[in-house]
Amino acid sequence: QVQLVESGGGLVQPGGSLRLSCGVSGSMFSIYRMGWYRQAPGKQRDMVATITSGGRTDYADSVKGRFTISRDNVKNTMYLQMNSLKPEDTAVYYCNAFPPLGDWWGQGTQVTVSS
Repeated sequence: QVQLVESGGGLVQPGGSLRLSCGVSGSMFSIYRMGWYRQAPGKQRDMVATITSGGRTDYADSVKGRFTISRDNVKNTMYLQMNSLKPEDTAVYYCNAFPPLGDWWGQGTQVTVSS
């Protein structure tokens, strides 16, 4: 059974940075296109960024130029470097395959951008 564990969230001031990590158990990580998603209170869960097994990336317009997704297929880990954070980036951030698999959702990690 695959398990995903997100970490690295926290409280940061506007303009600050955070680096999220997603650890994935199991040997199938390297073949999947993976993604970061986020869900703000009262809103739907949206895709933030995706990365293919070969490293090709794609981003939501709202984070282009500020966020960078990466992965380490040896460590079975995916990352999201978030710079120039804005209050509207406040959300719970999740990782999953892309498209997402229902039984892969983890607990997420809270990111709060506030002064």
